[in-house]
Amino acid sequence: MPEQQTTQAEPQVPAQSGTFRAQAAGRSGDAAGTKLGMFVGGLIVALVVGFTLGKVLGPAESPTQGATTGAPAASPDAMGMGGAHAHAPGASAGSEVGGLAVSSGGYTLVPAATVFAAPGPQQLKFAINGADGKAVVNFAVMHDKPLHLVVVRRDMTGYQHLHPTMAADGTWTVQADLAAPGLWRAYADFTAISAGGTQTAIALGTDLTVAGDYRPQPLPAAARAASADGLTVGYEGTPVIGASQPMLFTVKQGGATAALEPYLGSFGHLVVLRELDLAYVHVHPEPALVNGGVKFWLAAPSPGRYRMFFDHQVGGKVRTAQFTLEVK
Repeated sequence: MPEQQTTQAEPQVPAQSGTFRAQAAGRSGDAAGTKLGMFVGGLIVALVVGFTLGKVLGPAESPTQGATTGAPAASPDAMGMGGAHAHAPGASAGSEVGGLAVSSGGYTLVPAATVFAAPGPQQLKFAINGADGKAVVNFAVMHDKPLHLVVVRRDMTGYQHLHPTMAADGTWTVQADLAAPGLWRAYADFTAISAGGTQTAIALGTDLTVAGDYRPQPLPAAARAASADGLTVGYEGTPVIGASQPMLFTVKQGGATAALEPYLGSFGHLVVLRELDLAYVHVHPEPALVNGGVKFWLAAPSPGRYRMFFDHQVGGKVRTAQFTLEVK
């Protein structure tokens, strides 16, 4: 961040300090007045010297100086990579979390059904209602889609990044594979446009229940590398609480850096879910690759364990690398 220079006006110091004359007669009164004048004059000199030293030495260094509180990259839209993904309160950006509520920011996620009789492919239908109770039909296209739907089971298995289609009446429809019994979570990540043109980016969430014997899987141990389908994905960087930090994801194929292809307007997408409440953080990368890898900026909202899902495309095929992250 460029260093800001602050110009301060020099204080006008009088050539002589004010003279305090004793009004009472007598030598003791004159002496008291002299002492008082010397004290005030000395005080003025001390203030001037302190001010001058302050300008020479500069301000004291802040304990957080150099900490990054946001991604400094240009927006993907400016680079021809789709829309930037900035979030409003209740949405998913930086240390904020989203997806914990079905209603926030004047918008409500209204699912047609949330209980399913058996595991397997299911058709999900829902609407996004505005504050007036009517279905919203005007959405901004962000990363090639007007709405992104993420579905995952409560134990953070079965992750899917889906793209529903919207009917003229504002009803969204998509097929999801709810392959195992138990509680699932669905996140609708979108940017709605009001009648006045105001854009609100937000992530809403709802539970989905699949009947059957729920046997949760334990969360895998934290690791910085994941292998699947002939590719190995690793990441560098350590998230901290309250300040965005860079994280670089690199995909290897046969020991060499794989050629990543744009997917949904970016070279990669990262969804981060917190273990205990499934709070949702969806961050997007800088528009250009960094040494062949995808650079994200991420702030951890709290201590705890998280599951990271990194979507990327190589050779025309989209894959998801999954990581357990522990923040202390």
